[in-house]
Order: sequence, then structure tokens, then C-alpha cells
Amino acid sequence: MPSLLESLTSQLGGSALEGMSRQLGTDKKQTANGMAAALPLLLGALSRNSQSDSGASALSSALDRDHDGGILSDVSGFLAGGDTSPGAGILKHLLGGKQNRVQNGLAQSSGMDGAAAGKMLMMLAPMVMGAVGKAKRSGNLDASGLAGMLGQERAAAEKQSSQSAGLMGALLDTDGDGDVDVSDLLKHGGGILGKFMGGK
Repeated sequence: MPSLLESLTSQLGGSALEGMSRQLGTDKKQTANGMAAALPLLLGALSRNSQSDSGASALSSALDRDHDGGILSDVSGFLAGGDTSPGAGILKHLLGGKQNRVQNGLAQSSGMDGAAAGKMLMMLAPMVMGAVGKAKRSGNLDASGLAGMLGQERAAAEKQSSQSAGLMGALLDTDGDGDVDVSDLLKHGGGILGKFMGGK
């Protein structure tokens, strides 16, 4: 069974990638670079937030209430709509005060400006939540099972590349007191990037 990251990557290539590029005013390579970095970061943030019992319970309730995965049945339509308000709310809960750090790191690594990077995160967040909600429903997972699944997803993303692990740790660090070096951001997404750009 493909991981959530692999499933999202396959759904966000091709016409979806082109549609997001149009919405952001970026070229396809910039968009692919950004998505290759943003998707593991968002999944990593969900995993971190679900490590406590209260966090896992809150996430489980939010998924049951608002994120059944239906958004993934028409990704191109969602992107064309251009409504980023649901994503803005998700990011506020998911990243909190770390949102600017993540946005700036994404901008520096992908070549986008900060506004485009922020908009990308807002566009991707509902799709990531939809994918997690769909997996929760299909696996009939409770809050504990959800946390376990997200932990496995995070471990898989970190195993894929040491740069990915380091970047997730730096940008999502709870202390927020370390310097964030985003120069390696593009390196970590090589395999993901190839899939976005039409590779296998």
C-alpha cells in the first residue's frame, strides 16, 4: 500500500501541478520544488501534534467532522477554486507560531516569494488533512491508531532522506531557538520532485 506522501504526490502531479502553478503565478519547477518540501513538512507537523493524547484526540475529532477525503476526488477543481480560507485555519492550528518559519524556509528553497509559499501551504493543507481523514476512515482508526499511522508516515519521510528529517526537526522544533538552514531543502525532495515532474 502506498504511503500518504506517495498517494498525495501521485494526485498532485500533472494537471494539478499546472493548476497550482497558475494559481501561485510560479513555474512548474518552483511549484514542484515547493510541494516536494511542503508535503513531508505538513505530515510531520500532524505527527508531532498527535504525539500527546489530547492532540491525537483533537485531530481525530477534526478529521471526523470536516475531512472525509472527499476533497481528493476533484483536486483540480479545488485548486481552480482558489479558496484558501480553509487552509489558513488548518495552518493556524497545525503550525501556530512556526508558520512564518515554515513559509520562509519554503520560499527560500523553492525560489518562490513568501506570498506564493504561504498560499501553497494553504492550498495543500486541506488536501493533506483529506488524505489523513480518508486513511483514518478506511482503517477505522481511533485516536491512538491515528497517531501511530502518522508516526509511521513521518518515519518513512525521514528515512527517505536525512535532509528531510533535519529540516522537519528544525522548522517544527518546539523550542524554536536554533538556526534553520534551508539550503538543503531541495536536496531532500529529489525523489518526490522527480515524480512531480513526470519521473517514476
